Order: sequence, then structure tokens, then C-alpha cells
Amino acid sequence: MRRVVIGLIALVAALVAPVPAAQAASAGGGTVVRTEAGLVRGEVTAEGRQFLGIPYAEPPVDALRWRAPRAVRPWHGVRPARDFGNKCVQNASWDPGYDQPSYTEDCLDLNVYVPEGSARRPVLVWFHGGGLTAGAGQDVVPDVFARRTGTVVVTVNYRLGAMGFLAATGLDDEARDGVSGNFGMLDQQAALRWVRANVGRFGGDPARVTIAGESAGGRSVCTQLASPTARGLFRAGIIESGAYGDCGARTHQDAVAQGAAFAQKLGCATVACLRGKPAREILEAQGGFDWAPVVGGAFLPVQPEQAIANGTASRVPVINGSNKDEGRLFAFSSFDLAGTPLTAEQYPGVMRDSFGDEALRRYPLAAYPTPTIAYATALGDTLFSCSALRLDGLLAARGPVYSYEFADRTSPPFASLRDLHTDFDFGATHVNEIQYLFKHFGLDSPLNAEQRALSRQMVQYWGSFVRTGVPRAEGQPAMPGRPGVVLSLKTASEGGNTLSGSVHEDHRCDLWDGAPAQ
Repeated sequence: MRRVVIGLIALVAALVAPVPAAQAASAGGGTVVRTEAGLVRGEVTAEGRQFLGIPYAEPPVDALRWRAPRAVRPWHGVRPARDFGNKCVQNASWDPGYDQPSYTEDCLDLNVYVPEGSARRPVLVWFHGGGLTAGAGQDVVPDVFARRTGTVVVTVNYRLGAMGFLAATGLDDEARDGVSGNFGMLDQQAALRWVRANVGRFGGDPARVTIAGESAGGRSVCTQLASPTARGLFRAGIIESGAYGDCGARTHQDAVAQGAAFAQKLGCATVACLRGKPAREILEAQGGFDWAPVVGGAFLPVQPEQAIANGTASRVPVINGSNKDEGRLFAFSSFDLAGTPLTAEQYPGVMRDSFGDEALRRYPLAAYPTPTIAYATALGDTLFSCSALRLDGLLAARGPVYSYEFADRTSPPFASLRDLHTDFDFGATHVNEIQYLFKHFGLDSPLNAEQRALSRQMVQYWGSFVRTGVPRAEGQPAMPGRPGVVLSLKTASEGGNTLSGSVHEDHRCDLWDGAPAQ
């Protein structure tokens, strides 16, 4: 599915055919839609219509590498939109479909999923996770979600790793606001501007856009809430497991210092030298660096936490939440995946080194089934659960915030972990809630009857929020809108969906709230 310019021109020339004006009108249910840049041809599926791999910006290659995204050039004829575009530059991983690295910079595409009908529907724009170094819009297929909720869903690719977040003195000189390093975030805003200009042609309402994401995608939502240049591009946000590090961005000084070390690693003293390096070399050199947004310019004048606290962040309704056992995925990756589970003898030293003596006392090994899970509990509490609760408190002072905790410990591990054939107890770990909302990696998850019921309820909550700004589900408790109380999402046999006011205590946040953000 990697595109080359010559091959694409030939393909388009072969497929172009006259399009009746009525069909090109777009929102009435046809598979050909006229965007501002040209016609695209999608396809009809069992769930509605889908349009894949639509470019929303020019390929950021050559002189456009490490520049703000440029508007995509118009094309002639009808552009096929039946296959996903290229994944942005990233390494291989254990996720399905990621067994090979991607070296393709021509990747600024998005995908549009449209349920049947032509009404102006609310829109959900999804930013994928992956630590800002991996992933793609195709990681979720939201066609069933779109049909069940009556919403148009857009999933987005954006630049990753060094390609998306390199800061350097030479790039500062080129940046409009004098601060480089936010290219991936600017891509997201370019996609939102594309949505504002074009989604009406697909039956969506550009005045009713909700941005959402999980993990790094949730952090992206938090960052866009704080960005003045994103104001007016959305009316609501959903943050799933994205409050880690209190949504913090790199300081400009740190980001430029990291950029200089990265350039030195590649043997470059100038931006021109870096732009001349093949994507493969850039990717090989980016390991060991922190790739994240940068604070200090017009895109992000102050830290997200400060913007929310001082009232300059977008005042829109927000769903914010996390998973009960977030840390188990990361602890498994650090220990058990390599065949070296954390032992009882190692546990005290690892806990002291990672969190300090008090954490060792508060997470006694005897209280947990294994040392790895004991460590994972502390990790998830400090990194995700307590960060989410702190963010709730900040958000509540500037607009409605609705809180949840995905707590289905019976949930099957998501596809990447299922393929490992391990008996590790992941519980309600990081990423696990996605398969209850969408087809994760395009796959159907092996949910049992109770889990399917929970999935339907979660889709109702999320869909209600996208449509109305208030998350509701038929016959279920309302998602609470006050800090300190969360909706605990569980299957019926585990107690069902309930309101919990003990989450701060459950995750020992009195210990972590005074700790430095990790």
C-alpha cells in the first residue's frame, strides 16, 4: 500500500471515469465525494460507506521535512479511496500489521467512515496511540461504532518520532513562532481544518466535532485542548489513558538540546544535512530520545496543565479516564516478555529504585499474586490513574468533565498480547478498552456475551457524548461530572457499571500526587 508518485498517477489515469454531477454531490450516499482538493471514490460496506487514505496535506518530504504541513495540491479525475495510506515512519513492532518498519514520509492521510443516510451528523476525529513514535489511523476500524452511534468517524495519520517532533536551532529559525518540534501536533490541526472544510460533503456536521484518542492519542487531545491555534476546531474532547505525565510538554531548551544530540548522532551540523538523510537513518538514530510536543511558541505557549488551570485552554466538555490495571502491560514488557519475571528477591530493590521506600511499604508484595503485578500496580497508579484524577480536578474548573475507569478485569488481552499465548493476567490493562469501542487493528475481539453487553453500553456512552456533549447509556448510571467520582465500567457478573468515590484511595493517590510527574 505504499504509494509512489509515478505509480499513483498511472493508477489514477487508469481508473478515472466521468462522474455524474449528482453522484459527485457527495453527502447523499454516493461513493464519489468532491473534496476541496478533488474527487475521491470510496466504497460501500455492510456498515455504511468508507473512504480510506485521503491526503489532507502535502507529503512532508525533501524541503517540506520538518516544516508545518502544507495544504494538499488539487488532483484531476477521481482518486481511489479504498485502501489505507502509508504508515508514517516508524519501527516494526509486535502489533498486527506492523511486522515491518515503515520508511515512508508520504503518510499524511485520513480515513472517513460514514453510516447510511445523509443527515448532518456529529463527527468523531480519532488520534491513534503509540507513544508518538508508532501507530496509524488504521489501528482502529470504527465502522460499527459509526453505524451504531449515527456519527461520522475520521481517523488520522500524523508524523511520529524524530520526523514529527525534532526541535533544533535551525528549525526554530524557519518556524513561524520560533519554536520547532511540534510537527506531528500541527499535522493533527491540519487534519481538523480538513474536517472543517470537507466533512459536510460526507454528511458530517463541521460545527459538531469531537476529538478523541487513547494513550499518546489521548495526550494529543490534552495538548490540543491547551493549544490556542486549535481553538474552534472542535467542540468536545475524549481522553483515554492520556493524562500521563500530567500532559506535560518538553521545554524548548530541553527539546533543542535533544535535537542537537540527535543531529550529532547522525553526524550532522545543519538542518540541510538532516534533510538529506534517508528516513531509514533518521529512524535508526531516534532511539533513546524523548519525542513529544514542545512548549513556548504560538502552538503551545504554556504547559497544558497551566493552560487548563489559568483558563486559557478550550472550554469544551471532556470525557477523561483510565484503565484499572494500566501498568500491567508495561511491567509485562519489562520483565515477563523476556522470560525474566520479577522475583520476590528483586522486588524490594526494583520498587525502591523506581518509586522509593514509601512505595515499597504501601505496595507490600504479600498483597499481590506476583511481584510483576505488584510493581505494575504502583506503576499504573502513579503514571495513569492518579494523573487522570488530577486532570479531572483541573478540567472541572473550566467546563464539564466526565470521568470513567475501565475496570473489566475479565477482558481478553488485546490482539498483540493474545498472539503471545501467555497466561499473564493483564486484567484491565492499558489499551484494552479500545476493543470495546472499535475493531482494534480491524479485528473482531473474542468478547463473551457479558463483555459484548458492556461494549454496547460503552459505545452508547461515547456516542451520546459525541452527539450531545453528555455521556449516557440506556438503563445505566450517568457518567459522573464531578471530580473524585468515576463511572467504573464492568461486566454484569462483576457488579456492572457503578459509581465509585474511592478511586483516589484505591490508587493511593495521596502518595503519588506529590510525586514528580513521570
